[in-house]
Amino acid sequence: MQASPQFEKLRKTYRSFTFPMSVAFFLWFAVYVLVATFAPDWMATEVGGGFNIGIIFGLLQFVTTFAITWIYVIYANKNIEPQAAAIREAMEG
Repeated sequence: MQASPQFEKLRKTYRSFTFPMSVAFFLWFAVYVLVATFAPDWMATEVGGGFNIGIIFGLLQFVTTFAITWIYVIYANKNIEPQAAAIREAMEG
């Protein structure tokens, strides 16, 4: 089954989402770390209510993580699960 065209299509569908999204999140995280390292004064700039830019960037890391998870679930339910179910059905007979 691993050599079948259906499985190759499933892998391509999975990878077409996960690799670009992983790279994008890694770059976003790297920007956060680099800015925190090389521009700490800017990150300490207060924006009101006891919050500074660093805290907002940090909280946005969590928001981004949850957003990516939510988007992946929608993508997987629409694109990955139907293909996986068809493969599973073909294998189980």
